Amino acid sequence: MCRWIAYRGETTSFEPYVTEPEHSLVAQSIRSLQSTAGSNGDGFGLGWYGEHPEPGLYRETRPAWSDENLRYLCRHLRSHLFFAHVRAATGTAVTRQNCHPFACGQWMFMHNGFVGSWNRLRRKVEALIPDAYYPSRLGTTDSEAVFLAMMGAGLDSDPLGATQHVLQALVGLVNEGQLRERLRFTSAIANGRDLYAFRVAVNDAANTLYYREAGDEVVVVSEPFDKEEDWAEVPPNHALIARASETVKIVPFPLAISGECDAEPVPARRIIARR
Repeated sequence: MCRWIAYRGETTSFEPYVTEPEHSLVAQSIRSLQSTAGSNGDGFGLGWYGEHPEPGLYRETRPAWSDENLRYLCRHLRSHLFFAHVRAATGTAVTRQNCHPFACGQWMFMHNGFVGSWNRLRRKVEALIPDAYYPSRLGTTDSEAVFLAMMGAGLDSDPLGATQHVLQALVGLVNEGQLRERLRFTSAIANGRDLYAFRVAVNDAANTLYYREAGDEVVVVSEPFDKEEDWAEVPPNHALIARASETVKIVPFPLAISGECDAEPVPARRIIARR
């Protein structure tokens, strides 16, 4: 399983979050403590927002621990909202196009998880991507396909609803017949202002997800990068909402589990934040 970190707050360099801590993302690429993968050496990526509405990306197929460029980039790049990701591939090629984060328009996405039996379901999942967004399909991962399906489901206007819309369709696919394939979806999306994260699983245990909030700063991680005690765990089947100038909200993110589901998306249900 992959490891990742998302930051939203005052403009800062990546270094204090990605490369400098005791259990930094680079350290996690060598040895993660809360992952089924011993190492995450199948590439890495950085994504950030600056002067332009669309995010910048740097993605590389070398392991994070062996790329000398990464430390320089993390020391000098500065952003108010950025992603960093180290990859453990789950069956697709180690190519730059398959490294996270992914970007489309103003949105950025990264993922820790998988769609079970991806080779069997790939064509059906890709069919959820509208024609207008399919030209943005550059790689072969399930992660990118799900992201573009979310874009087509209305990510711009309703991030929670679009995500639930697509995940509900995936529930139908992994539960076709009596197969009960596993689905893990621990992910983050951002549009340059707002940050959202999800911890969801079907027919399996959800991958870990934690966050820390201090003033306007929000950090969301696969696993803590230090031993401070102010990390909070996002419960399974919940979403984290960190909109600009607002405090973090953790809201339920339920999915209907059915033995007989169609592959077509079902109408998304509205999720109301608990206050």
